[in-house]
Order: sequence, then C-alpha cells, then structure tokens
Amino acid sequence: MALDELDRRILDQLQSNCALTNLELAERVHASTPTSLRRVRRLIDGGVIEKQVAILNPQKVGNSLTAIIEITLDVQTAEMMDEFEASIVSEPAILQCYRVSPGPDFVLIAQLADMPAYHDMAHRAFTSKTNVRNVRTFFSIRRSKFETRTAIAR
Repeated sequence: MALDELDRRILDQLQSNCALTNLELAERVHASTPTSLRRVRRLIDGGVIEKQVAILNPQKVGNSLTAIIEITLDVQTAEMMDEFEASIVSEPAILQCYRVSPGPDFVLIAQLADMPAYHDMAHRAFTSKTNVRNVRTFFSIRRSKFETRTAIAR
C-alpha cells in the first residue's frame, strides 16, 4: 500500500496517541473528519495499522523484571524451529520473539514479576523442552529507552 503525506501525518499522530477522537485527529492532520475516518479505516483494512493498544507501565502492574533471552536449539530444522516458536508465542510473559541469525536461534523479551516467576517460566518454556540446547538470559537493570513508534519510510 502506497502511503501519501496525509497517511504519514495520520500515522504519526496515531502512534503518539491512538485515543484521539476522529475530530481531534482531523484537526491535527489538517483534513476533514470524513477524509480522516476514511483514511484510518483504509490503513486498518490494509494492515498498516495492526492494532491499537494501551501501553502499561510494567512496574505499576507488578512486572518489574525484564529478561532478554537468547535461545539456541539443538536441531535447527524448519519444523523444529516452527515447533519451538509455536510453544513460545503462547507464553504470556514473552512479549516479543525474534528468529535471528547469526548467533542464537531466537531472542525473546519477557516481562515478569520477579526471579521466581522467571524460573517458573524458564522451566516451563525452555528447560522442559528436549530441543533447547542453550538458554542465555540478561536481566535489565534500567530501561533507558522504550519506544513503540515505527519510522515511516518516504
């Protein structure tokens, strides 16, 4: 889907605050309200906007431990990679899952309450799996930047 300048302005505003009313959005992007609404629907229908969410503060909801986890599988066939990935995406504590190369097979970002919660999740999701060769976890001591905005290519 080709994006024009109005689409880019709409996306920029919605990435900052998706709770804007259509009237507020139209005023900010200098478009009529019907045009704004039509464009947003087109961006949703076209898959440019995947979903609209509220971003929570992890500490305020009891999940102050951030873990960045590297996983290396013993057997890296497409079938085994797919099987592991399918098991991981259903784990609630795992917020992000990336297949990467080179190095480990997966990098995961998890948000948990504390170390006992991490150990429970690690046992359930990694150590109980026969195909997991190596788990390497880094624990965040401070979050310097967290951004959900995606740069929009021109």
